[in-house]
Amino acid sequence: MTHTGLLLKRAAPFAIAIGIWFAPVPAGLTAPAWHLFAVFAAAIVSVLLGAFPLLTAAMIAVGTVVLTGAITPAQAFSGFANTSVLLVVVAFIVAQAVVKSGLGRRISLFMVSHFGGSSLGLAYSIVLTDAAIAPAFPSNTARGGVLFPIVLSVSRGTGSNPDDPEGRRLGGYLMFCAMAGLAVSSALWMTATSANPVGVQIAQKFGLEIGFGSWILASCVPALVAIGMLPLLVAKLFPPRVGATPEAPVTARKELAGMGPMSRDEWITAVTFSVMVSGWVFADALKLNVTSIAFMGFGVLLVAGVLTLDDIAKQGDTLATFLWLAVLFALSGQLNELGFMGYVGERLASQLGGLSWPATYVTLIVLYVGIHYLFVSQTSQVLALFGVFLDVGMRGGVPVPLMAFGLLFASSYFSVITPQGGSQNIIFAVSGYLTQRELYKLGFFTTLAFLAVFLLIGTPWVLFVTG
Repeated sequence: MTHTGLLLKRAAPFAIAIGIWFAPVPAGLTAPAWHLFAVFAAAIVSVLLGAFPLLTAAMIAVGTVVLTGAITPAQAFSGFANTSVLLVVVAFIVAQAVVKSGLGRRISLFMVSHFGGSSLGLAYSIVLTDAAIAPAFPSNTARGGVLFPIVLSVSRGTGSNPDDPEGRRLGGYLMFCAMAGLAVSSALWMTATSANPVGVQIAQKFGLEIGFGSWILASCVPALVAIGMLPLLVAKLFPPRVGATPEAPVTARKELAGMGPMSRDEWITAVTFSVMVSGWVFADALKLNVTSIAFMGFGVLLVAGVLTLDDIAKQGDTLATFLWLAVLFALSGQLNELGFMGYVGERLASQLGGLSWPATYVTLIVLYVGIHYLFVSQTSQVLALFGVFLDVGMRGGVPVPLMAFGLLFASSYFSVITPQGGSQNIIFAVSGYLTQRELYKLGFFTTLAFLAVFLLIGTPWVLFVTG
């Protein structure tokens, strides 16, 4: 790209921000909400255009909204104390212990020895493992913390390195399959993410009772179809350039045998990680904070010397992730707090009068998914818009169970639409195997495919089981 072209591309987000900022504030919105939207939208557009990296865009955005008085410093920087943000950062650092100790290599060799006959086999082993453990995890961010070190180790174990333009493709393929798998497995199980019970409680206010059994009955067909389709779809969108590898399982078994018994650091990491996972699984029952569990595990690994201060000093990408994620999380939350999200939802929904109920239903689901470009949290969108959209659908004649389940499932699978669309994505997005543009492209087409599956297959199935 020429220097002039780059300047024009970088000027576009500023032009968008200025244009929206000085446009008349719509009736029903406050000036701070409108100005915050102008800056937030410009930041996202700058990343989509490739004008600025996400960190740069986030830093400019937060500086702008604070210095112009759109929001207070306390509001803008509140994301740095958010437990979900902190969990992502600590889980990323702890994952390095799995790799450094050699435990990750041992696990990756075990997986390759059983499923490494092809890249597709590895992808299916990852997404099916996630789907199997999902009902035990009330936090999909914690579940990502479990999967990431395994995926990272498998990628490195097969020779895929993020610094290699071609070699990174297998790792990128597996990383995105894991990331998207978290989204759709969260739709499969009611207990797979904290946003689901929130939506269930809101649906209850509309007279709809949803339990664990009724959820899995309604979700099983579309979610399992989406899970089965996922590795094949991503292979088409982002070919790993690695097909059948019949020699890989044989080599892996030999290397696994050559590793000998587990070392001290492997045992410490394995026990610590197992206790952390158990704590995450039973966090609700034991009234434990999942982020505190991660911090405790991190502390144990430091005390035992498995991780050192030098290891942490090398985690520059983790600091960058912490900065942009905390900022975008806070700005998105403030858009919601200032009423912008609810305003958009109500205005869009109010335009649907006179449509048939099937058209109303499809339009609402598509809008609900598309609006997630503005959110950095599934739960925040559920709180802001789920009730609004459910009410409009009900008034438009859509059967309440169908409208509710359609929105509930979308509240999970839409999280992969952007790299910041769910905190569980971040640990995979910053692995270095995929560029921001690739993540947005893959996120768009994968979300579109999920949307098609849940509309075309899920709709008749939900009507059948709830009719």
